[in-house]
Amino acid sequence: MGVAADLLRRDFATLPDLIAAHAVERAGKVAVADDAGAITYADLHRAIDRVAAALQRDGVAQGQAAAILAHPSVAQACVFLGALRAGCVAAPIAPSATPEAIRAMIADCGAPIVFVDEANAAAVEGVAAKIVRLDDETWLSDATPEPVTIAPEDGFNIIYSSGTTGTPKGIVQSHAMRWQHLFRNEAAGFGEAVTMIATPLYSNTTLVSFLPTLGWGGTAVLMAKFDARRFCELAERYRATHTMLVPVQYQRIMALPDFDAFDLTAFRFKTCTSAPFPSALKADVVARWPGLLIEYYGMTEGGATCALLANAHPDKLHTVGQPLPGHEVRLIDDDGREVAAGETGEVVGRSPAMMTAYHGRSEATREAEWYDVDGARYIRHGDLARFDEDGFLVLMDRKKDLIISGGFNIYPSDLEAVLAEHPDVADCAVVGVPSAAWGETPVGFYVGGVDEAAILAWTNARLGKTQRLAALHRVDELPRSAIGKVLKRELRGRLEKRA
Repeated sequence: MGVAADLLRRDFATLPDLIAAHAVERAGKVAVADDAGAITYADLHRAIDRVAAALQRDGVAQGQAAAILAHPSVAQACVFLGALRAGCVAAPIAPSATPEAIRAMIADCGAPIVFVDEANAAAVEGVAAKIVRLDDETWLSDATPEPVTIAPEDGFNIIYSSGTTGTPKGIVQSHAMRWQHLFRNEAAGFGEAVTMIATPLYSNTTLVSFLPTLGWGGTAVLMAKFDARRFCELAERYRATHTMLVPVQYQRIMALPDFDAFDLTAFRFKTCTSAPFPSALKADVVARWPGLLIEYYGMTEGGATCALLANAHPDKLHTVGQPLPGHEVRLIDDDGREVAAGETGEVVGRSPAMMTAYHGRSEATREAEWYDVDGARYIRHGDLARFDEDGFLVLMDRKKDLIISGGFNIYPSDLEAVLAEHPDVADCAVVGVPSAAWGETPVGFYVGGVDEAAILAWTNARLGKTQRLAALHRVDELPRSAIGKVLKRELRGRLEKRA
Protein backbone atom coordinates (compact mmCIF):
# COMPACT_ATOMS: atom_id res chain seq x y z
CA MET A 1 0.00 0.00 0.00
CA GLY A 2 1.35 3.43 -0.92
CA VAL A 3 1.57 6.43 1.40
CA ALA A 4 -1.39 8.18 -0.26
CA ALA A 5 -3.57 5.08 0.01
CA ASP A 6 -2.64 4.75 3.67
CA LEU A 7 -3.51 8.40 4.37
CA LEU A 8 -6.87 8.03 2.65
CA ARG A 9 -7.79 5.24 5.05
CA ARG A 10 -7.08 7.24 8.19
CA ASP A 11 -9.63 9.10 10.25
CA PHE A 12 -7.96 12.36 9.30
CA ALA A 13 -5.20 13.62 7.05
CA THR A 14 -4.57 16.88 5.21
CA LEU A 15 -4.76 17.69 1.53
CA PRO A 16 -1.14 19.00 1.45
CA ASP A 17 0.03 15.68 2.90
CA LEU A 18 -1.84 13.79 0.19
CA ILE A 19 -0.31 15.94 -2.54
CA ALA A 20 3.15 15.34 -1.09
CA ALA A 21 2.50 11.58 -1.29
CA HIS A 22 1.21 11.84 -4.87
CA ALA A 23 4.35 13.84 -5.78
CA VAL A 24 6.36 10.70 -5.02
CA GLU A 25 3.98 8.00 -6.19
CA ARG A 26 2.70 9.67 -9.38
CA ALA A 27 5.27 12.40 -9.87
CA GLY A 28 4.86 12.85 -13.62
CA LYS A 29 1.09 12.78 -13.70
CA VAL A 30 -0.67 16.05 -14.55
CA ALA A 31 -2.37 17.42 -11.43
CA VAL A 32 -3.86 20.68 -12.76
CA ALA A 33 -4.20 22.07 -16.27
CA ASP A 34 -5.48 25.39 -17.65
CA ASP A 35 -5.47 27.21 -20.98
CA ALA A 36 -1.81 28.19 -20.52
CA GLY A 37 -0.40 24.80 -19.59
CA ALA A 38 -0.27 22.12 -16.93
CA ILE A 39 1.60 21.13 -13.77
CA THR A 40 2.53 17.65 -12.59
CA TYR A 41 2.15 16.42 -9.03
CA ALA A 42 5.90 16.69 -8.46
CA ASP A 43 5.94 20.29 -9.65
CA LEU A 44 2.72 21.12 -7.80
CA HIS A 45 4.25 19.86 -4.56
CA ARG A 46 7.31 22.04 -5.12
CA ALA A 47 5.21 25.06 -6.10
CA ILE A 48 3.04 24.95 -2.99
CA ASP A 49 6.15 24.49 -0.84
CA ARG A 50 7.54 27.71 -2.35
CA VAL A 51 4.28 29.55 -1.60
CA ALA A 52 4.18 28.21 1.97
CA ALA A 53 7.81 29.16 2.63
CA ALA A 54 7.24 32.68 1.27
CA LEU A 55 4.18 33.14 3.48
CA GLN A 56 6.19 32.08 6.52
CA ARG A 57 9.07 34.37 5.49
CA ASP A 58 6.63 37.30 5.28
CA GLY A 59 5.31 36.58 8.76
CA VAL A 60 1.87 35.27 7.80
CA ALA A 61 1.07 33.14 10.82
CA GLN A 62 -0.67 29.79 10.99
CA GLY A 63 -4.41 30.38 11.26
CA GLN A 64 -4.32 33.72 9.43
CA ALA A 65 -6.19 34.13 6.16
CA ALA A 66 -4.62 34.44 2.73
CA ALA A 67 -7.03 36.18 0.34
CA ILE A 68 -7.04 35.22 -3.34
CA LEU A 69 -8.74 37.37 -6.00
CA ALA A 70 -8.29 35.68 -9.35
CA HIS A 71 -9.86 33.69 -12.16
CA PRO A 72 -9.27 29.92 -12.21
CA SER A 73 -5.70 29.01 -13.17
CA VAL A 74 -2.85 26.72 -12.22
CA ALA A 75 -1.25 29.67 -10.40
CA GLN A 76 -4.39 30.28 -8.34
CA ALA A 77 -4.51 26.60 -7.39
CA CYS A 78 -0.86 26.68 -6.27
CA VAL A 79 -1.45 29.68 -4.03
CA PHE A 80 -4.63 28.18 -2.54
CA LEU A 81 -2.83 24.93 -1.71
CA GLY A 82 0.33 26.68 -0.59
CA ALA A 83 -1.67 28.65 1.96
CA LEU A 84 -2.99 25.37 3.36
CA ARG A 85 0.51 23.91 3.60
CA ALA A 86 1.57 26.93 5.68
CA GLY A 87 -1.38 26.34 8.00
CA CYS A 88 -3.15 29.44 6.73
CA VAL A 89 -6.83 29.72 5.84
CA ALA A 90 -7.53 30.15 2.13
CA ALA A 91 -10.01 32.96 1.46
CA PRO A 92 -10.94 33.02 -2.25
CA ILE A 93 -12.75 36.23 -3.21
CA ALA A 94 -15.22 36.58 -6.10
CA PRO A 95 -13.87 38.89 -8.85
CA SER A 96 -17.49 39.52 -9.90
CA ALA A 97 -18.18 41.39 -6.65
CA THR A 98 -18.04 45.17 -6.51
CA PRO A 99 -14.74 46.80 -5.48
CA GLU A 100 -16.39 47.87 -2.22
CA ALA A 101 -17.49 44.31 -1.44
CA ILE A 102 -14.05 42.95 -2.38
CA ARG A 103 -12.33 45.31 0.03
CA ALA A 104 -14.91 44.51 2.72
CA MET A 105 -14.30 40.76 2.39
CA ILE A 106 -10.53 41.20 2.53
CA ALA A 107 -10.90 43.31 5.67
CA ASP A 108 -13.38 40.87 7.22
CA CYS A 109 -11.12 37.83 6.89
CA GLY A 110 -8.18 39.85 8.22
CA ALA A 111 -5.83 38.66 5.50
CA PRO A 112 -2.38 40.28 5.78
CA ILE A 113 -1.68 39.26 2.18
CA VAL A 114 -3.80 39.26 -0.99
CA PHE A 115 -2.94 37.34 -4.14
CA VAL A 116 -4.30 38.79 -7.36
CA ASP A 117 -4.07 38.10 -11.07
CA GLU A 118 -3.54 40.74 -13.73
CA ALA A 119 -7.23 41.07 -14.58
CA ASN A 120 -8.18 41.94 -11.00
CA ALA A 121 -5.22 44.02 -9.85
CA ALA A 122 -7.15 47.31 -9.95
CA ALA A 123 -9.83 46.01 -7.59
CA VAL A 124 -7.42 45.78 -4.65
CA GLU A 125 -5.94 49.24 -4.91
CA GLY A 126 -5.95 50.88 -1.51
CA VAL A 127 -6.32 47.76 0.65
CA ALA A 128 -4.10 47.61 3.70
CA ALA A 129 -2.84 44.08 3.05
CA LYS A 130 0.28 43.26 1.06
CA ILE A 131 -0.55 42.63 -2.60
CA VAL A 132 1.21 39.83 -4.49
CA ARG A 133 0.68 39.15 -8.19
CA LEU A 134 0.21 35.50 -9.08
CA ASP A 135 2.78 35.82 -11.86
CA ASP A 136 5.47 37.32 -9.57
CA GLU A 137 8.08 34.56 -9.43
CA THR A 138 10.42 36.79 -7.43
CA TRP A 139 8.07 36.65 -4.41
CA LEU A 140 8.30 32.87 -4.12
CA SER A 141 10.84 31.30 -1.77
CA ASP A 142 13.25 28.46 -2.53
CA ALA A 143 13.53 27.60 1.16
CA THR A 144 11.90 24.54 2.68
CA PRO A 145 8.78 25.60 4.61
CA GLU A 146 8.71 25.03 8.36
CA PRO A 147 6.47 22.07 9.19
CA VAL A 148 3.11 22.89 10.78
CA THR A 149 0.73 20.66 12.70
CA ILE A 150 -2.84 20.98 11.45
CA ALA A 151 -5.68 19.85 13.69
CA PRO A 152 -9.06 18.72 12.29
CA GLU A 153 -10.82 21.77 13.73
CA ASP A 154 -8.37 24.26 12.19
CA GLY A 155 -9.70 26.52 9.46
CA PHE A 156 -9.29 25.28 5.89
CA ASN A 157 -11.05 28.05 3.98
CA ILE A 158 -13.54 30.90 4.21
CA ILE A 159 -16.21 30.99 1.51
CA TYR A 160 -18.07 34.30 1.21
CA SER A 161 -21.75 34.60 0.46
CA SER A 162 -22.99 37.02 -2.16
CA GLY A 163 -23.17 40.65 -1.10
CA THR A 164 -22.84 44.25 -2.28
CA THR A 165 -23.28 46.36 0.86
CA GLY A 166 -21.71 45.89 4.25
CA THR A 167 -19.78 42.64 4.55
CA PRO A 168 -20.95 39.33 3.01
CA LYS A 169 -20.99 36.44 5.48
CA GLY A 170 -17.80 34.39 5.56
CA ILE A 171 -18.51 30.68 5.94
CA VAL A 172 -15.64 29.06 7.85
CA GLN A 173 -14.97 25.45 6.90
CA SER A 174 -12.50 23.28 8.78
CA HIS A 175 -9.97 20.72 7.63
CA ALA A 176 -12.23 18.08 9.19
CA MET A 177 -15.14 19.19 6.99
CA ARG A 178 -13.02 19.08 3.86
CA TRP A 179 -11.61 15.70 4.88
CA GLN A 180 -15.18 14.39 4.91
CA HIS A 181 -15.60 15.65 1.34
CA LEU A 182 -12.50 13.67 0.34
CA PHE A 183 -13.28 10.58 2.37
CA ARG A 184 -16.88 10.17 1.20
CA ASN A 185 -15.87 10.25 -2.47
CA GLU A 186 -13.98 6.97 -2.64
CA ALA A 187 -16.66 5.33 -4.77
CA ALA A 188 -16.58 8.22 -7.26
CA GLY A 189 -13.24 7.09 -8.68
CA PHE A 190 -11.43 10.43 -8.45
CA GLY A 191 -8.05 8.71 -8.35
CA GLU A 192 -8.11 8.13 -12.09
CA ALA A 193 -10.38 11.07 -12.87
CA VAL A 194 -9.93 13.83 -15.38
CA THR A 195 -12.27 16.41 -13.89
CA MET A 196 -13.56 19.40 -15.84
CA ILE A 197 -13.73 22.42 -13.51
CA ALA A 198 -16.02 24.99 -15.12
CA THR A 199 -16.99 27.09 -12.10
CA PRO A 200 -14.75 29.44 -10.06
CA LEU A 201 -12.56 28.32 -7.18
CA TYR A 202 -14.24 30.76 -4.78
CA SER A 203 -17.39 28.64 -4.96
CA ASN A 204 -18.05 25.64 -2.74
CA THR A 205 -19.71 24.05 -5.78
CA THR A 206 -16.27 23.92 -7.37
CA LEU A 207 -14.28 22.86 -4.35
CA VAL A 208 -16.37 19.75 -3.66
CA SER A 209 -15.09 18.27 -6.93
CA PHE A 210 -11.73 20.07 -7.30
CA LEU A 211 -10.41 19.06 -3.87
CA PRO A 212 -11.33 15.35 -4.09
CA THR A 213 -9.73 15.19 -7.53
CA LEU A 214 -6.38 16.31 -6.09
CA GLY A 215 -6.82 14.39 -2.85
CA TRP A 216 -7.27 11.11 -4.69
CA GLY A 217 -4.62 11.87 -7.33
CA GLY A 218 -6.65 12.74 -10.41
CA THR A 219 -6.29 15.56 -12.94
CA ALA A 220 -8.27 18.83 -12.74
CA VAL A 221 -8.80 20.83 -15.95
CA LEU A 222 -9.65 24.47 -15.14
CA MET A 223 -11.72 26.76 -17.35
CA ALA A 224 -11.10 30.46 -16.68
CA LYS A 225 -14.55 31.22 -18.06
CA PHE A 226 -17.34 28.83 -18.95
CA ASP A 227 -18.43 28.45 -22.55
CA ALA A 228 -20.59 25.48 -23.56
CA ARG A 229 -18.81 24.68 -26.82
CA ARG A 230 -15.36 25.18 -25.32
CA PHE A 231 -16.32 22.86 -22.46
CA CYS A 232 -17.22 20.08 -24.89
CA GLU A 233 -14.06 20.64 -26.92
CA LEU A 234 -11.84 20.42 -23.84
CA ALA A 235 -13.73 17.43 -22.46
CA GLU A 236 -13.25 15.62 -25.75
CA ARG A 237 -9.54 16.54 -25.95
CA TYR A 238 -8.72 15.51 -22.35
CA ARG A 239 -11.04 12.48 -22.36
CA ALA A 240 -12.74 13.95 -19.30
CA THR A 241 -14.35 11.49 -16.89
CA HIS A 242 -15.85 13.76 -14.19
CA THR A 243 -17.45 17.18 -13.85
CA MET A 244 -19.59 19.27 -11.51
CA LEU A 245 -21.85 21.77 -13.27
CA VAL A 246 -24.74 23.99 -12.26
CA PRO A 247 -28.10 23.55 -14.06
CA VAL A 248 -27.73 26.53 -16.39
CA GLN A 249 -24.44 25.08 -17.65
CA TYR A 250 -26.10 21.75 -18.39
CA GLN A 251 -28.88 23.64 -20.18
CA ARG A 252 -26.43 25.52 -22.42
CA ILE A 253 -24.38 22.41 -23.20
CA MET A 254 -27.41 20.29 -24.07
CA ALA A 255 -28.78 23.11 -26.26
CA LEU A 256 -25.75 23.01 -28.58
CA PRO A 257 -27.05 21.98 -32.02
CA ASP A 258 -24.10 19.61 -32.51
CA PHE A 259 -23.83 18.31 -28.93
CA ASP A 260 -24.22 14.72 -30.09
CA ALA A 261 -21.22 15.09 -32.41
CA PHE A 262 -18.78 15.46 -29.48
CA ASP A 263 -17.12 12.30 -28.20
CA LEU A 264 -17.92 12.38 -24.48
CA THR A 265 -17.90 8.62 -23.99
CA ALA A 266 -15.10 8.81 -21.40
CA PHE A 267 -17.45 10.46 -18.88
CA ARG A 268 -18.27 8.30 -15.87
CA PHE A 269 -19.44 10.73 -13.20
CA LYS A 270 -21.37 13.98 -13.73
CA THR A 271 -22.82 15.93 -10.84
CA CYS A 272 -25.00 19.00 -10.39
CA THR A 273 -25.82 21.32 -7.51
CA SER A 274 -26.46 24.96 -6.48
CA ALA A 275 -29.83 25.60 -8.13
CA PRO A 276 -33.11 23.94 -9.11
CA PHE A 277 -32.46 21.30 -11.79
CA PRO A 278 -35.51 20.83 -14.06
CA SER A 279 -36.54 17.18 -14.35
CA ALA A 280 -36.81 17.39 -18.15
CA LEU A 281 -33.21 18.62 -18.33
CA LYS A 282 -32.07 15.78 -16.06
CA ALA A 283 -33.80 13.30 -18.36
CA ASP A 284 -32.10 14.81 -21.40
CA VAL A 285 -28.65 14.58 -19.79
CA VAL A 286 -29.26 10.95 -18.80
CA ALA A 287 -30.45 10.08 -22.31
CA ARG A 288 -27.74 11.78 -24.37
CA TRP A 289 -24.63 12.20 -22.19
CA PRO A 290 -22.71 9.02 -21.24
CA GLY A 291 -21.98 8.25 -17.60
CA LEU A 292 -23.82 8.62 -14.32
CA LEU A 293 -25.66 11.81 -13.41
CA ILE A 294 -25.96 12.63 -9.71
CA GLU A 295 -27.74 15.69 -8.36
CA TYR A 296 -26.59 16.91 -4.95
CA TYR A 297 -28.76 19.03 -2.72
CA GLY A 298 -27.00 20.79 0.13
CA MET A 299 -25.46 24.07 1.12
CA THR A 300 -22.08 25.68 1.60
CA GLU A 301 -22.66 25.86 5.34
CA GLY A 302 -22.87 22.09 5.50
CA GLY A 303 -26.02 20.71 7.09
CA ALA A 304 -26.99 17.56 5.24
CA THR A 305 -26.55 16.49 1.63
CA CYS A 306 -29.08 14.58 -0.44
CA ALA A 307 -28.15 12.77 -3.63
CA LEU A 308 -30.30 11.72 -6.57
CA LEU A 309 -28.86 8.98 -8.78
CA ALA A 310 -30.74 10.10 -11.86
CA ASN A 311 -29.89 7.09 -14.04
CA ALA A 312 -31.17 4.65 -11.41
CA HIS A 313 -34.33 6.58 -10.51
CA PRO A 314 -35.95 7.95 -13.68
CA ASP A 315 -39.27 8.20 -11.82
CA LYS A 316 -37.76 10.46 -9.15
CA LEU A 317 -36.29 13.22 -11.31
CA HIS A 318 -38.65 15.72 -9.68
CA THR A 319 -36.87 15.13 -6.34
CA VAL A 320 -33.37 15.86 -5.03
CA GLY A 321 -32.89 12.30 -3.84
CA GLN A 322 -32.18 10.86 -0.41
CA PRO A 323 -29.78 11.86 2.40
CA LEU A 324 -26.27 10.47 2.06
CA PRO A 325 -25.13 7.89 4.63
CA GLY A 326 -24.31 9.68 7.86
CA HIS A 327 -26.43 12.69 6.86
CA GLU A 328 -29.72 13.47 8.57
CA VAL A 329 -32.52 15.69 7.28
CA ARG A 330 -35.46 16.80 9.38
CA LEU A 331 -38.37 19.08 8.53
CA ILE A 332 -39.61 21.61 11.07
CA ASP A 333 -42.45 24.13 11.32
CA ASP A 334 -42.21 27.84 12.12
CA ASP A 335 -42.09 27.03 15.83
CA GLY A 336 -39.11 24.70 15.41
CA ARG A 337 -41.10 21.49 15.91
CA GLU A 338 -40.79 18.53 13.57
CA VAL A 339 -43.69 18.14 11.15
CA ALA A 340 -45.63 14.92 10.69
CA ALA A 341 -44.65 12.40 8.01
CA GLY A 342 -45.60 13.58 4.53
CA GLU A 343 -46.04 17.22 5.58
CA THR A 344 -44.04 20.18 4.30
CA GLY A 345 -41.53 21.86 6.57
CA GLU A 346 -38.30 23.82 6.65
CA VAL A 347 -35.24 21.70 5.92
CA VAL A 348 -32.65 21.35 8.68
CA GLY A 349 -29.72 18.98 8.39
CA ARG A 350 -26.65 17.61 10.12
CA SER A 351 -23.65 15.58 8.97
CA PRO A 352 -19.94 15.14 9.64
CA ALA A 353 -19.36 17.99 7.14
CA MET A 354 -20.67 21.22 8.67
CA MET A 355 -19.34 24.77 8.84
CA THR A 356 -17.64 25.96 11.99
CA ALA A 357 -19.43 29.31 11.95
CA TYR A 358 -19.98 32.50 10.02
CA HIS A 359 -16.72 34.38 10.45
CA GLY A 360 -17.09 36.99 13.18
CA ARG A 361 -20.89 36.73 13.19
CA SER A 362 -22.05 34.85 16.24
CA GLU A 363 -25.66 36.04 15.96
CA ALA A 364 -25.94 35.01 12.31
CA THR A 365 -24.42 31.64 13.24
CA ARG A 366 -27.02 31.11 15.96
CA GLU A 367 -29.81 32.02 13.55
CA ALA A 368 -28.55 29.37 11.12
CA GLU A 369 -28.61 26.62 13.75
CA TRP A 370 -31.37 24.35 15.10
CA TYR A 371 -30.97 21.89 17.96
CA ASP A 372 -33.06 18.80 18.56
CA VAL A 373 -34.29 17.65 21.98
CA ASP A 374 -31.02 15.79 22.54
CA GLY A 375 -28.95 18.88 21.82
CA ALA A 376 -27.69 17.74 18.41
CA ARG A 377 -26.75 20.65 16.13
CA TYR A 378 -28.41 21.08 12.73
CA ILE A 379 -28.04 23.77 10.06
CA ARG A 380 -31.13 25.45 8.61
CA HIS A 381 -31.17 25.06 4.82
CA GLY A 382 -33.74 27.81 4.28
CA ASP A 383 -35.89 25.65 1.98
CA LEU A 384 -39.34 24.17 2.31
CA ALA A 385 -39.70 20.52 1.36
CA ARG A 386 -41.45 17.22 2.02
CA PHE A 387 -40.43 13.59 1.87
CA ASP A 388 -42.36 11.34 -0.51
CA GLU A 389 -43.48 7.84 0.39
CA ASP A 390 -40.09 6.40 -0.62
CA GLY A 391 -37.99 8.83 1.40
CA PHE A 392 -36.99 11.08 -1.50
CA LEU A 393 -36.89 14.80 -0.70
CA VAL A 394 -39.16 17.04 -2.79
CA LEU A 395 -38.31 20.75 -2.66
CA MET A 396 -41.44 22.90 -2.54
CA ASP A 397 -40.22 26.46 -2.23
CA ARG A 398 -37.54 28.57 -0.57
CA LYS A 399 -38.39 29.79 2.88
CA LYS A 400 -36.34 32.88 2.29
CA ASP A 401 -36.31 34.95 -0.85
CA LEU A 402 -32.88 33.82 -1.99
CA ILE A 403 -32.39 34.07 -5.75
CA ILE A 404 -30.12 31.51 -7.43
CA SER A 405 -28.91 32.80 -10.79
CA GLY A 406 -26.47 30.77 -12.85
CA GLY A 407 -25.69 28.72 -9.77
CA PHE A 408 -24.79 31.74 -7.62
CA ASN A 409 -26.71 33.03 -4.62
CA ILE A 410 -28.18 36.52 -4.86
CA TYR A 411 -29.77 38.10 -1.81
CA PRO A 412 -32.60 40.52 -2.70
CA SER A 413 -31.90 42.63 0.39
CA ASP A 414 -28.42 43.44 -0.98
CA LEU A 415 -29.89 44.64 -4.26
CA GLU A 416 -32.69 46.52 -2.51
CA ALA A 417 -30.15 48.37 -0.38
CA VAL A 418 -28.37 49.65 -3.49
CA LEU A 419 -31.58 50.53 -5.32
CA ALA A 420 -32.85 52.44 -2.27
CA GLU A 421 -29.78 54.70 -2.38
CA HIS A 422 -31.01 56.31 -5.61
CA PRO A 423 -32.41 59.76 -4.78
CA ASP A 424 -35.54 59.16 -6.88
CA VAL A 425 -36.45 55.84 -5.19
CA ALA A 426 -38.79 56.09 -2.22
CA ASP A 427 -39.47 52.38 -1.74
CA CYS A 428 -38.35 49.21 -3.47
CA ALA A 429 -38.30 45.42 -3.55
CA VAL A 430 -36.51 42.75 -5.58
CA VAL A 431 -37.85 39.31 -6.49
CA GLY A 432 -36.51 36.34 -8.42
CA VAL A 433 -38.27 35.25 -11.59
CA PRO A 434 -37.69 32.24 -13.87
CA SER A 435 -35.07 32.72 -16.58
CA ALA A 436 -34.32 30.40 -19.48
CA ALA A 437 -30.70 31.57 -19.51
CA TRP A 438 -29.90 31.72 -15.80
CA GLY A 439 -32.47 29.59 -14.01
CA GLU A 440 -33.59 32.68 -12.11
CA THR A 441 -32.93 36.37 -12.48
CA PRO A 442 -33.62 39.38 -10.20
CA VAL A 443 -36.30 41.93 -11.13
CA GLY A 444 -36.87 45.14 -9.20
CA PHE A 445 -39.96 47.18 -8.28
CA TYR A 446 -39.79 50.72 -6.96
CA VAL A 447 -41.88 53.71 -5.97
CA GLY A 448 -40.54 57.02 -7.21
CA GLY A 449 -39.20 58.73 -10.34
CA VAL A 450 -40.51 57.88 -13.79
CA ASP A 451 -37.22 57.21 -15.61
CA GLU A 452 -37.00 53.44 -15.16
CA ALA A 453 -34.13 52.99 -17.62
CA ALA A 454 -31.90 55.56 -15.93
CA ILE A 455 -32.52 54.18 -12.45
CA LEU A 456 -31.89 50.63 -13.69
CA ALA A 457 -28.58 51.64 -15.28
CA TRP A 458 -27.54 53.54 -12.13
CA THR A 459 -28.31 50.54 -9.92
CA ASN A 460 -26.64 47.92 -12.10
CA ALA A 461 -23.48 50.00 -12.29
CA ARG A 462 -23.19 49.56 -8.53
CA LEU A 463 -23.89 45.82 -8.41
CA GLY A 464 -21.62 42.84 -9.03
CA LYS A 465 -21.80 41.22 -12.45
CA THR A 466 -23.76 38.22 -11.17
CA GLN A 467 -26.26 40.41 -9.29
CA ARG A 468 -27.54 42.90 -11.83
CA LEU A 469 -31.27 43.45 -12.26
CA ALA A 470 -32.78 42.07 -15.45
CA ALA A 471 -35.59 44.62 -15.33
CA LEU A 472 -37.02 47.38 -13.17
CA HIS A 473 -40.70 48.38 -12.88
CA ARG A 474 -42.19 51.52 -11.38
CA VAL A 475 -45.30 51.03 -9.22
CA ASP A 476 -47.51 53.43 -7.27
CA GLU A 477 -47.00 51.44 -4.08
CA LEU A 478 -45.66 48.08 -2.96
CA PRO A 479 -48.16 45.49 -1.73
CA ARG A 480 -47.71 44.94 2.00
CA SER A 481 -49.23 42.75 4.68
CA ALA A 482 -50.94 44.10 7.76
CA ILE A 483 -47.63 44.10 9.63
CA GLY A 484 -45.83 45.94 6.81
CA LYS A 485 -44.07 43.04 5.11
CA VAL A 486 -43.74 43.38 1.33
CA LEU A 487 -45.81 40.65 -0.36
CA LYS A 488 -43.30 39.47 -2.92
CA ARG A 489 -45.59 36.68 -4.13
CA GLU A 490 -47.95 39.37 -5.41
CA LEU A 491 -45.10 41.09 -7.23
CA ARG A 492 -44.18 37.82 -8.94
CA GLY A 493 -47.83 37.40 -9.86
CA ARG A 494 -47.85 40.77 -11.59
CA LEU A 495 -44.92 39.68 -13.74
CA GLU A 496 -46.69 36.42 -14.63
CA LYS A 497 -49.74 38.40 -15.77
CA ARG A 498 -47.56 40.59 -17.99
CA ALA A 499 -45.91 37.58 -19.63
